[in-house]
Amino acid sequence: MQRLLVALLLVVPLALPGCTSVATDAVELAPEEEIDDGMVCNGWGQLCSRTYDNVTFPETHNAFATHEDGIFYPASNHRTGLDAQWDAGMRAFMLDTHYADPSNPNTDGVRFCHGSSGGAINPCSYGNVDARAWLTTLQNHMMSAPNDVVTLLIENYVEPTHLHEVLNDSGLMEHVFVHGLDEPWPTLREMIQNGERLVVFWEQSSDEAFPWFHDFLTHSWTTAYAEESKEEMDCNPHRGDEHQVVFHMNNWLSGPFGLSSPNNAEETNDPEFLVERAVECWQMHGKRPTFVAVDWWEDGDVVAAARAINELDLSPEDSESP
Repeated sequence: MQRLLVALLLVVPLALPGCTSVATDAVELAPEEEIDDGMVCNGWGQLCSRTYDNVTFPETHNAFATHEDGIFYPASNHRTGLDAQWDAGMRAFMLDTHYADPSNPNTDGVRFCHGSSGGAINPCSYGNVDARAWLTTLQNHMMSAPNDVVTLLIENYVEPTHLHEVLNDSGLMEHVFVHGLDEPWPTLREMIQNGERLVVFWEQSSDEAFPWFHDFLTHSWTTAYAEESKEEMDCNPHRGDEHQVVFHMNNWLSGPFGLSSPNNAEETNDPEFLVERAVECWQMHGKRPTFVAVDWWEDGDVVAAARAINELDLSPEDSESP
């Protein structure tokens, strides 16, 4: 029956009723009041009345690491860059910030590069993307879509001041939202009307000087990633605070040397598989995944999967969460 439901959702247009809230361990979600004001949020009017954590956003892992941006396999994660991702409907992006020259750290040298810092080889040597230019393009897209909420998850290896400066130079700082830990998330409508429709997480501790950089390990959690087969994928918390209502359902496989594998992307990014896995995680944790993160987004259809997940309505009795 579940497989049939998933198949039906993937072919039905975006005209289904909104979802009923599901209780979680951290916050008991109140029923969301439907407001029929003609507003459309992230492509669908039903999403406007939902809280941020009760929406599923399609997400690209290492969104900058693309052939189009001059980063090639095995350092790449996608073929096409930000413009194509945005036009397809991606609204959440994982990024890695480094210095082009670690011996000369400055704002102008902030780059998006694929890899960890501190090794013998600077990951930017495999290809890099100018962070300010990429973020400015994102700002242009956000200005063209004023009713869309966007999320960044940044694996940061630069000084917070320098990261803030490139975001500010791009214009994105005018949109940032600040979330108080354990406070309820606002609805998309509230975020948009308040001009606070960009959420930024980073993979380091919170810094009082930069409250808009949310430590994703305390404000959210994530499943495991880079398994060798899709059969190994599960919904168990891997990192972060599993009591938080925001979570990333990571959904990409590793290939040789632990790097991203394009070989099975069409299978792992298949909408039916993504929706079925999301339902499994929903039943385990009492809520839909906030993000479905993939590599090689061009294969399969993660955007269609996210739409189908947003159309689902699971009652509390369907959930294993207490």
